[in-house]
Amino acid sequence: MNTVRIIGGEWRRRVLRFPDAQGLRPTPDRVRETLFNWLGQDLDGLSCLDLFAGSGALGFEAASRGAAKVVMVEHAPKVAAALEENARLLDAGGRLQIVRADAVKFASSLTATGVRFDVLFLDPPYKQGWIERLAPLLPQLLVDDGSLYVEAEYPVVACSDWQTVRDGRAGQVFYQLLRRTQHDGA
Repeated sequence: MNTVRIIGGEWRRRVLRFPDAQGLRPTPDRVRETLFNWLGQDLDGLSCLDLFAGSGALGFEAASRGAAKVVMVEHAPKVAAALEENARLLDAGGRLQIVRADAVKFASSLTATGVRFDVLFLDPPYKQGWIERLAPLLPQLLVDDGSLYVEAEYPVVACSDWQTVRDGRAGQVFYQLLRRTQHDGA
């Protein structure tokens, strides 16, 4: 089993275990720290969607920092089971929802419900076209002033109506925070 450490909030320093899985690369501590500095350390009351939860590093970190609701989507059965076990160990209550599903199918199903999130974490397996497939769904998944965090093997300048406002690089990983561009009605 592999481990990841929560770096801030209520569960700071807690270590979570997760199995090996193809394409699974937890967001490193340094990158998570940068991301949550960008978002603000306190996520009180926000709702977050992690479409490729993997180790759970981003979703558990968001819940630890006060997010009211975090939906973590994972397709691999063993990895989803580890997420469930970690949620139980943290005694997360109703703040965390673990969903075993394909990210695109789950996102598509959400668009019909009208449920929208304040923050979307998008850290998919590389070289499989996930970001491009999900881009058309973003306007129905995020609130107008929502934040989109993307990790990819290439720099993402824009995704649907969202433009990069902060970015960084750690080794061969590009990470960026995107916000929706404002459209003037004039």
